[in-house]
Amino acid sequence: MNRTIPSWCISAKFAKSWKRCPASRNISRRYGGSATKLKSRSLWNPLHWLYIGLGFLKDIYLFVKRHFESSIRLQLILTFVFCLLASILIRSLTTPLFENSNQYPTIDYTAGVHEIDSRARSILNDLTRDDESLPSRAGSAVTVPTVEDRVAATIDRYNQWDPSLKILLLDLDGRVLFKSPNATENQVDLHGIIRNAMDARINDRRYQNQEYSSFYPLDLQQRKAYLVVSGMPSPNIVYMKGSSSPMPMLLAFITFIFLFFWITKRKTKYIEELAQGLLEISKGKLHYRVPTRSRDELGTLADNINRMTAELEQTIEEERRAEATKNELITNVSHDLRTPLTLIMGYLRLLKDRNYESQAQADSYISIAYGKSEKLKNLIDDLFEYTKLSNQGDTLKLDTVCMNELLEQLIEEMIGYAEENELNIIRAFPPEKLRVQVDADKMIRVFDNLLTNAVKYSRKPGTIRVLMFREADYVTVRISNNGTPLSKQDVERLFDRFYRIDPSRSSETGGSGLGLAIAKSIIDYHGGEIWAESEGDEIRFWVRLKLAV
Repeated sequence: MNRTIPSWCISAKFAKSWKRCPASRNISRRYGGSATKLKSRSLWNPLHWLYIGLGFLKDIYLFVKRHFESSIRLQLILTFVFCLLASILIRSLTTPLFENSNQYPTIDYTAGVHEIDSRARSILNDLTRDDESLPSRAGSAVTVPTVEDRVAATIDRYNQWDPSLKILLLDLDGRVLFKSPNATENQVDLHGIIRNAMDARINDRRYQNQEYSSFYPLDLQQRKAYLVVSGMPSPNIVYMKGSSSPMPMLLAFITFIFLFFWITKRKTKYIEELAQGLLEISKGKLHYRVPTRSRDELGTLADNINRMTAELEQTIEEERRAEATKNELITNVSHDLRTPLTLIMGYLRLLKDRNYESQAQADSYISIAYGKSEKLKNLIDDLFEYTKLSNQGDTLKLDTVCMNELLEQLIEEMIGYAEENELNIIRAFPPEKLRVQVDADKMIRVFDNLLTNAVKYSRKPGTIRVLMFREADYVTVRISNNGTPLSKQDVERLFDRFYRIDPSRSSETGGSGLGLAIAKSIIDYHGGEIWAESEGDEIRFWVRLKLAV
């Protein structure tokens, strides 16, 4: 498995390998120091720490990227946050564009009111100015105007500037002391003017078309008075803002939906592809595989779907093979059972009909029928044994057995049968006692079957070799003989049930065809291995079992 080395580990690797680098000695001689001194100098180099910092940031980026790609939940959260931030940005950018969309015109008198107030303050400043502020010349006689003259002059001057304004100067009782030419009042309700002036300042008079009065107190040579300036404020058309426009919010919502749909389009399309793949698989197309396009939960789901499909295809294929094997088994069993049964019934019919010439001939018929019935019984027993082992319906009676002694006993029992067939058995066993945990009766049947086959199918005269040795925690037994060379296909099918190398052989001329299949089932049941090899005319059978602890 490839692993990415963090950048902050590079300096440590560099320090370890620096001494082995030929350039380190040149650099040390050049700078008058050792590699350790050069390393200590590099610690104060800003580029060194910058490189480490960039490497650390790169590691963080790879870490986040790896987790982001492997979690669809994290992808959806980040997608939602990104779309939300984008919609907020769009709303902020479009709000100024639509803020004037709901404006409506209205008449505003605020500027006119402020203008009247400004004139009143100007008149007040002129009336309260000291006499010393007037210009004078040294050595010349200057006539100083009286208060009445100055007030009258000021009122006339401002009246000429704006004839629409009424300027009144009142005493404390509301009597008019001075007034502009366009004013006709001699007595004024002082309290009403004060109240109207205060209402104008407090209340919004923007939409009211009425006279406005600006009211200020002043002193005229220690005399209390009030300045009242009245007039119609000049109107202005202004545009008022109405309710806020829904367009920025609508655009933000549309942006969120569009971005979320666009970003998640690939995932939703992949989900649809997985759903379509499941639909194809449900139609029986078990060869169909859905593509794996990501490393997140959807990619894991695709892998699991493909694995499920492959296992389902394998299971169905095994069921088909099992069905074909069952049919083949029924056919072979029917053939192998019918042949001896037919002979038995034929000889028994001859005996029943007394169709024989002498008692010796009748005894011969009985002997043949009995021999065929024994073969029939052996075939049935082999078939029953094989069925139990294949379905693991048999219980092993495990015991610690010495393989040296077991094979020695079997070979001694087989020597007479081998000599009858002009064969010699050579054995080679280690001095060490090799013990295994097996069912002794079933293991005897395995090696008895292998030795019997070796004797039956060896070239006469010839030699059978039995070799046993230890391999780590296993004991291996090899039984070899010389006979008819076997093809690769024959070797691969030697352990199939009812398989005979010579198709012309039957239970009459050969075995039941179940011996090697039973041997393989027994070895498999013990957790061992059995296989065959053929090299030239030499045929070798191997058995490997785990040694007892």
